[in-house]
Amino acid sequence: MKFDGAVVIGAGPAGLWAAESLGLAGVTVWIFDHKPSLGRKFLVAGRGGLNITHSEELDQFASRYDNPKRWVTMLQQFPPERLKAWYEELGVPTYVGTSGRVFPRTARAPEILERWLERLYELGCDIRLGYKFHQLSISGRSLEVVFQKGQEYSPVNASAVVFGLGGASWPQTGSDGRWTQQFADMGIRINPFSPSNVGWEYNWSPQFLSVAEGKPLKNLAVTCSGQRVRGELLITRYGLEGGALYQLGRRLKLDSSIEIDFKPDLTDEELQKRWRSGLSLQDAAAKYWRLSSAAIALIDEAMKPTDFNSLLAAVRRCNLRLNNPRPIDEAISSAGGIDWDELDDYLMLRRFPGVFCAGEMIDWDAPTGGYLLQGCYATGKIAGEGAVKWIAQGAEA
Repeated sequence: MKFDGAVVIGAGPAGLWAAESLGLAGVTVWIFDHKPSLGRKFLVAGRGGLNITHSEELDQFASRYDNPKRWVTMLQQFPPERLKAWYEELGVPTYVGTSGRVFPRTARAPEILERWLERLYELGCDIRLGYKFHQLSISGRSLEVVFQKGQEYSPVNASAVVFGLGGASWPQTGSDGRWTQQFADMGIRINPFSPSNVGWEYNWSPQFLSVAEGKPLKNLAVTCSGQRVRGELLITRYGLEGGALYQLGRRLKLDSSIEIDFKPDLTDEELQKRWRSGLSLQDAAAKYWRLSSAAIALIDEAMKPTDFNSLLAAVRRCNLRLNNPRPIDEAISSAGGIDWDELDDYLMLRRFPGVFCAGEMIDWDAPTGGYLLQGCYATGKIAGEGAVKWIAQGAEA
């Protein structure tokens, strides 16, 4: 197969956005994905409500990423306001939740994906499913990508290639990280994948689990290595899940000790004023401090308070040393992937001119809360526009 245009490999949010950027510039685009359907991780992410971005100011937004200085520059090229406007263009109005997160007002992920694909088809994009990336070769400005479909191998020639192959989390969606060996064989430095936005293990007693398993812990503040965040946790049979842990992910990898404040909106003096004697510690904590049964059980499990003062200290500073993160195939996202030094400002591989990368296959990390999708969209846009520029330069030569 030969054509003067671009090949996009991987039909997740990053790849689809790169394809749209190319299509808007009038470039012929072929999109390949090795799964029988596309947008799988996008659809999984939207099952509980599609959190598309966050409403924070740009500097604060960029601080959520592993390299804020880099991400300020990248987000300036595709800020959250532009993403919200794009959803409006799709006919999907958005709203800002009480947490500052941004959601579609009515449409769910399958409908949004359908509208997006209609937009790509209108731009002339050709989508081929069941094609797995096998090999890449380059000669001057000529690129050849070989795909495997069943037992057959198909070479495709293009003027530019954008890879959006994903990280190593949720392999059932297609993001299995198996492309890393092929890129390593091409001489590209790949940093090992590790789980991000993932639960952590803790050895609960059977008695605790009988009371608290599956129950949420809300309106908390959690501290790790000096960083304090607000959020929620979920008690699981193996440990803890939840947004508060996800925000602390990079620090937890260095020190897995956390401190939970169950009443971050009240001072010690206010808690003392609300207290009345005459009940057991547990009953009084539930009645006067409105602690849930799961919170009380966790405090008893971890701190074993015996009087008012030790209970107050435990409510404020409930200490847990977590054991290990859960496996990467349970993680919402992954850190690791193509080292940034392998890429230029347009996310083009320095060793392979005309070949660009986007999304979670690059080594970056961010918590949930809209930052992951925003990062995929932004890198897809930058890579797509870089490919447009590369093709235009070739046409002028």
